Amino acid sequence: MPDNCPRIVTGHRLTSLDALRGFTMLWIIGGDKIFRELAKVWENPITETLAQQMKHAGWEGFLFLDLIAPLFLFLVGVVLPFSVGRRVEQGADRKKLYLHIAKRAAVLILLGLINYGLLRFDWPQMRWSSVLGRIGICYFFAALLVIHTGWQTQAIVAIAIMILFWAAVMFIPVPGYGPGVLTPEGCLTTYIDQLIMPGKLGLGLYDRQGILSTFTSLSTALMGVLAGHWLRSSRSGNRKAAGLLIAGLASLLAGHIWGKFFFVSRNIWTSSFALLAGGWSLLLLTLFYWVVDVIGYKKWSFFLIVIGMNAIAIWVGQRYFDFNYTAKFFFGGALKYIGVAQPIVLAFCVVMVKWLVLWFLYRKKIFFKA
Repeated sequence: MPDNCPRIVTGHRLTSLDALRGFTMLWIIGGDKIFRELAKVWENPITETLAQQMKHAGWEGFLFLDLIAPLFLFLVGVVLPFSVGRRVEQGADRKKLYLHIAKRAAVLILLGLINYGLLRFDWPQMRWSSVLGRIGICYFFAALLVIHTGWQTQAIVAIAIMILFWAAVMFIPVPGYGPGVLTPEGCLTTYIDQLIMPGKLGLGLYDRQGILSTFTSLSTALMGVLAGHWLRSSRSGNRKAAGLLIAGLASLLAGHIWGKFFFVSRNIWTSSFALLAGGWSLLLLTLFYWVVDVIGYKKWSFFLIVIGMNAIAIWVGQRYFDFNYTAKFFFGGALKYIGVAQPIVLAFCVVMVKWLVLWFLYRKKIFFKA
């Protein structure tokens, strides 16, 4: 069993976290494409709305797919009070603990770099920022805060980062544009990315995993840490679920209000976006925790648990193995007789091929982690 799988104070496994992680990864491994293909085959307001939600909003806005990266990062934070916090309480050697978190962070950063072409050795033309790299950085600093501070300080740091991000973007002047310019060309985040980041920027003008937005990403991870502290407490399951629900609704409300004055953007992870994404993450955690761990309805979540237990493996592996080719090899003949639904079924088959590989690893108790 992986050592990063949390248990509640009674010793029972928090299955809901694996299930929710699997739900998050489902959209990364191809679940989004199923809905996009559905809209192409059967055009109607419902399928078109669903397909629209399976895209990123761009510079401004919030769509369902924009939630996936922050939700994964949020869950990284949720686990920390169980894993790192528990070791601190047990008197673990600090040097060994520092080395442990540094190694995990370094592996995530390295995997992100390899995904974007590190081994091609064309470093000036390489993108140096990545989602996995951001996860590694946020994991490292959130873990340090868990080691050295209590939940009150962690909450203050999360809020302070969001306020300072807003203040920096609104009041620090950008050469040629001035302060408070909220366009891709004139925003402080773009200026800093172009000034500091090496290689190619992910979106040409700026990068989604840019310098300043990594700070607000840390706020998202810390919101997960705070949820983890709450789940690790000795309160009853129903009370924990109620607390998560209240926190989620409060975060959504705060993000919505702030979004009226400071635009919502996943591309630069604005403070309002961090609150909205954190709010939805808390609500999803509430739902999964209450259904799976409090009420005890677990069988339905097995499909997601299999994915969640090897999230990093499939995240990286799908870049190097052609699962689309494998799906066509095994199901291509049958797909010829499906007619117009062929693209939808093919997208589904690709997801199932990936799941079957993960299921094999699960049966063999093989779990890859950073």
